[in-house]
Amino acid sequence: MKKMTQFALTGLAAGVALAALTTTVQAQERWTMTTTWPDNLDLIQIDRHWAELVNKLAGDELQIEFRAGGTLMPGTEVFDATEVGSIEAAGDWPGYWAGRNPAFSPLATTTMLFNGVDYLNWIQQWGGWDLYQEIYGQYNMVYLPYGITNNESGFMGRTPIESLADLDGKRLRLSGRDQGRVLEQLGGSQVNLAGGEIYQAIERGVVDAGEFSTPGVDYNAGFAEVVEHWSVPGWHQSASVFGVMINKDAWDALSEETQEKLKIAADATMAWSLAWSERGSTEGTENFIEAGVQINPLSAEELDRIQEITNEVIVRGACEHPDHAKVYHSMVSYLEHYATWRDISAPFNMSRTMDNLPSLEEIEACL
Repeated sequence: MKKMTQFALTGLAAGVALAALTTTVQAQERWTMTTTWPDNLDLIQIDRHWAELVNKLAGDELQIEFRAGGTLMPGTEVFDATEVGSIEAAGDWPGYWAGRNPAFSPLATTTMLFNGVDYLNWIQQWGGWDLYQEIYGQYNMVYLPYGITNNESGFMGRTPIESLADLDGKRLRLSGRDQGRVLEQLGGSQVNLAGGEIYQAIERGVVDAGEFSTPGVDYNAGFAEVVEHWSVPGWHQSASVFGVMINKDAWDALSEETQEKLKIAADATMAWSLAWSERGSTEGTENFIEAGVQINPLSAEELDRIQEITNEVIVRGACEHPDHAKVYHSMVSYLEHYATWRDISAPFNMSRTMDNLPSLEEIEACL
């Protein structure tokens, strides 16, 4: 009887161990992840930072094989590939998908509205996270915003832009639907080019000037070799958000614990990206100055004019699509609410102090 009991207990222990091993094996997922950015553009570092952090935090449950943009497919195809599950994940900048839904535009960047800390606040505490899930969820995806950069460089080229009057008749590489509409009212025309095409477009005079990203990214992309003038500040993109699109089925196959680790990695990468990009922007600016590039700042009065045009463009765009209105309504509501503390904490506040916002009432009428 004693031997039978020992045998039964031994068998039970073996069964438990086998079940545990089977569970572990089943939990070890392998994902393929790519991005919109090729290896020669520094923004890929944000995607790579997140993927490497996930592999450290969740390596027993999930391993991500990260591939640079363009090595698996063109960057323009990563949205569809993630939606249908050809790949499990892809890093992106939401504005690239504004043709599918204009709400992607403010999820990526704003003109004359949010700075980097505003995006951080809004995503983490004022409802932004849920809106990313709602919009990307329409395309069978979960979205983890994990990168923020502050305002972009501004327009760089061989032609000086010293005032708004200098924009008249100019062809400028510019990304974003709302940004293009503002530029049009200022007399310029928008030219859409991929990031890797901007250098040659400026060099050959295809565009009079262009923008791409922050000073550090732009300098490392070689812009100092082909530009002589730099118009600041980067009003067209007052901050930018980057993140990872995850196929919903692949996400659902993960345990809740693993999902939480991916979110933790996203939050950590977001904080890192702000400091990384600001350090890079500082060094990039030093490098442009050393290269002899002339910096031309716009006046406060000219920036006020751009703000007025931007507010009109935001309201008009909001009324063209309810999702667009919903995102901007949330953003402007945040700015109005945050102003209660933000403005009395100046000059130590962490956001723009501004009293000329798009009309919340007009946006509400479009919901």
